[in-house]
Amino acid sequence: MNMKSAFWAFFLGACAFLGGIAGAKFQKAASLYADGETKQPTLPSDSVRLGERFEMVARKIGPAVVSVEAAKPGKKGKSVDESGSGVLIKVPGQNGVFVITNNHVIAQSSAQQITVTLHDNRILHPIQIWSDPESDIGLLKLDENESLVTAPLGDSDQVKVGQWVLAFGSPFGLHQTVTHGIISARERGQVSLGSTIRIKDFLQTDAAINPGSSGGPLASIDGEVIGLNTAIASHSGNNSGVAFSIPINMVKKVVRNLLDKGVVLRGYLGLQVAPSFESGDAQKLGLERLQGALVDSIYPETPASQAGLRKGDVVLQIDSVVIRNENHFINVISSMEPGKKIKLRIWRERVAREVDAVVGDWNAAQVKLKAGQ
Repeated sequence: MNMKSAFWAFFLGACAFLGGIAGAKFQKAASLYADGETKQPTLPSDSVRLGERFEMVARKIGPAVVSVEAAKPGKKGKSVDESGSGVLIKVPGQNGVFVITNNHVIAQSSAQQITVTLHDNRILHPIQIWSDPESDIGLLKLDENESLVTAPLGDSDQVKVGQWVLAFGSPFGLHQTVTHGIISARERGQVSLGSTIRIKDFLQTDAAINPGSSGGPLASIDGEVIGLNTAIASHSGNNSGVAFSIPINMVKKVVRNLLDKGVVLRGYLGLQVAPSFESGDAQKLGLERLQGALVDSIYPETPASQAGLRKGDVVLQIDSVVIRNENHFINVISSMEPGKKIKLRIWRERVAREVDAVVGDWNAAQVKLKAGQ
């Protein structure tokens, strides 16, 4: 046997010997696992950790989720039932427990026509109702002691696109349903909803939301409510992965106004913005980018007319806030206190200009408008 052949014989023999040792160890380990005598400790995978987090949030938020049923006047004197969801909360400085839900769930219904079913199937009626049709937020006060489980409210301004969320509600009457998804987008306003809903600034999510989920909470995986589920975009009327929730910070502000003043104070200028402002429109006006709200008409004897705004102007900025689109313009003005002095940066005749204006009172303007009809 030459040197080369001897080397290969030795190498193959060594491999066989080592392989036998490894096989024996593997067989022993396998038998130990099979017999259940010993197991190597394993760390939970990321998916297990996330599943446990979902379960924790469900245990924390679930007991505060309610279903809401409301009887409404229908055709020929027959009532129509509306089904939705809600969540129990505490309000700082207020006694008792409240339910936040969507206005469209409870609109036109009296307290006795509204039933709130708790997670343990107890049925309650609210003792007081507040509503804000323009933001689609409804508020109910329960005649119940403060021992009820309530949900903590988070900060929707800190919500990030891509973060995990859980949606709670009663889709198709299936109470205490939980679905999960992510935040798909923020500040969605180009959503066609009811004619009374004017304030639109939604969180978009792909968590499954269906009829009956309206008014239910959208929760972060920290176990805080960050939104109020309100609408879906769908050709069939059922979940298609595009759903919208009112940011909880907007809900907080509306709730505080309703409890303190009975109404939500909102500013206005007295102009109509174009329902759409496309890239082609911006280029024709000489703008380098699609930005701002195009003024479609000015109402007489309003802050807008007094400020000298004209049809065809594009509002680019309000004070330090750069206006993204027409819906953003409405939301910014509506959030301002009546009487506030503001500076508008506008685009007119291919030149940027600045004008001063004073924010008017939206509620007073509506009363005046109705009186003149």
